[in-house]
Parts: sequence; C-alpha cells; structure tokens
Amino acid sequence: MEEKSLFCGNNHPKDPSNMTDSEKKHMPVIDCPNEVKGGVPFIVKIKVGEIPHVMEVAHHIQWIDIYSSENFNARIDLTPEVTKPEVSVTLQKSGKHRKATLRVIERCNLHGQWEAIKEIVVNE
Repeated sequence: MEEKSLFCGNNHPKDPSNMTDSEKKHMPVIDCPNEVKGGVPFIVKIKVGEIPHVMEVAHHIQWIDIYSSENFNARIDLTPEVTKPEVSVTLQKSGKHRKATLRVIERCNLHGQWEAIKEIVVNE
C-alpha cells in the first residue's frame, strides 16, 4: 500500500508513544491547564516540536492555528530566521461548555500540516 503524501490533510504520529525524530520536530506541544474556570482568561503556550524545529528560509514553520473544537481562535504567521515557532495566547472559555478540545495545527513548508489535540475541563 502506498503511503499518503505529507501534504494530504493533517499529519499525526504513527505511534505517539514512539515518535520518530521527524515527528518530534513537527508535532505541536500544547501547554495549558487541564482545568479552567468559565469566563476566566487562561494562557495557552504552544511550541512546534519536542525537538526544536529549524527556522531557515529553505525549511521553516509558516504558521500556527489554534481552534477550540472546530471553531477557529487564532493564527500566528511566522517568518524564517527572525521568529521561533513558539507562541502564547490568552483564551477564555464560556461557562456553558463543560469541556473543550483545543486543536493546534501548524504548517511546515517541507513536511505539511501537523495537528495536536488537548482536552480541557471547563468549571463554573
């Protein structure tokens, strides 16, 4: 069976418990509380890669998108050589929802889009 192209949809590690170096360089890492209070702002820190990803003209992360479930929250555009693929964003969840799924998608100009997901609990 032929493997899919890195540019077909969002990439995920084949075995999350045993990632390759390439997967470790491309998977977004989401750092935020596991539980938040509805209506209270909280910080979400994102970096691309457990192993730092290069930011050279020929090979770099172009952007990082942040979603809450399917709802778009923010996009951070990056420039090679002058930025690092690390960002912090302040979000606020409504008290109407008891949980939220944070999704982060980033795009490498050579290796396509990579997606990470983190579930959080929203308390009253």
